[in-house]
Amino acid sequence: MTAGIDAPASTPPEPAAPAPDPRARTAPGRASATRTSQTGIALRSAGRSLAGSARSLAAGLHRAGRAVGGFAAPVTGVISPVGWLVLAAGVVALALAWPLGWIELAFVGATLLAALLVAVPFVFGRMAYRVGIELQPRRVVAGERALGRLVVRNVGDGTSVPSQLELPVGSGLAEFVIPAIPAGGEHEELFAVPTQRRAVIVAGPAASVRGDQLGLIRREVRWTDPVELFVHPVTARLKPSAAGLVRDLEGEVTKTITDNDISFHALRAYEPGDALRNVHWRTSARTGRLMVRQYEETRRSQLLLVQPTSAEHYASEEEFELAVSVLASLGVQVIRDATRLAVATDRLRLGTATPTALLDDTCRIAPLEDAAAPVRDVVREAGRRIPAPSVLVVVGGSRAPLAEFRAAETVFGSDTQVIVFRTEVGAASRIARVGESTIVTVGSLDELSRLVRRVRP
Repeated sequence: MTAGIDAPASTPPEPAAPAPDPRARTAPGRASATRTSQTGIALRSAGRSLAGSARSLAAGLHRAGRAVGGFAAPVTGVISPVGWLVLAAGVVALALAWPLGWIELAFVGATLLAALLVAVPFVFGRMAYRVGIELQPRRVVAGERALGRLVVRNVGDGTSVPSQLELPVGSGLAEFVIPAIPAGGEHEELFAVPTQRRAVIVAGPAASVRGDQLGLIRREVRWTDPVELFVHPVTARLKPSAAGLVRDLEGEVTKTITDNDISFHALRAYEPGDALRNVHWRTSARTGRLMVRQYEETRRSQLLLVQPTSAEHYASEEEFELAVSVLASLGVQVIRDATRLAVATDRLRLGTATPTALLDDTCRIAPLEDAAAPVRDVVREAGRRIPAPSVLVVVGGSRAPLAEFRAAETVFGSDTQVIVFRTEVGAASRIARVGESTIVTVGSLDELSRLVRRVRP
């Protein structure tokens, strides 16, 4: 028997390698993306932190700068712009003299700084003044003369030193040299105020000035408050009740029918809910059915005076001033007639308590350089806080289209009568009827009284 050869033991088959997971292949990329995202978040957080720190530092520096500036203001405030320029030039000249080796620059820098130092003693010293400003009169018509009086009184114990006093008057500046004034004494200066045009002229505040002759250092002390001078527009004198255009004593009758008023209108059949006090018993007995009274609604006269002030509506400055004069003339007479009145422009609502209050406010009317607002919008805004007027008067310029004035008819109801005064310097004055509006062309203020008398609303 042949020896058998042992057969090698059969080895089990090796397990198959698992299929690669696609998610496992992308894991390193995702980890990298996660790390990048975390890095971005960290960088953004650090950036926000740095930005917040920078803002806090800037705010702190700003507060510190304001504190230092406020502390140094009594010193730095007396240095004029010319003085700051001289100081900067001196410092720059000295800073460049050493590296460049120019003795001339050093000399220039030293001279400029010395000039600034020499000017310092001129600002020292105190003055014990009591200053007053008087304007006579406080209200004038354009073209009339107005005078001002400046009174300086020394309330100190000793004689004052000579000084300089500056007084702004409108757009100008009046300068007065005040001599030495003994204790308890006073000095006065007279000055004229230009009043050729309608305006509110502000005089003051009066300020004493101390400083050097070169103007490097300047110290001002204010002694008064501003004082206003009202230069009223030229107005035309109108006859009583001519400008009111509504001459009723108890009220103006409207087209609105009501069940309770004083102006009897008609009778109608009784309806449930009617008040028995309105039953007309004699007619009811004759007709055999209840009849009640109807009335026309009455109301107190209310006039609305409006002036659109856009510069586009006026051919010249003289035309604008003529329109203001027409507005003031009509408004003053309506106030004297004791008719309820509201006056407004694009941006200004004028006082109507007294003629003086109205004239004072007309001094503040100025042409608007902005884009022209529609006349209808100006009228609507002016009538927003008042009852519907019985008469609407619009004062405008020759360049405003007639269609814009006619559009104002739609703001209020049919009970409101619209009258337009168009100013056109040098034009022939006339009255025309356009739609439901009365158009009055005013060529000069002298003709206004005659035109108003001819207006029939």
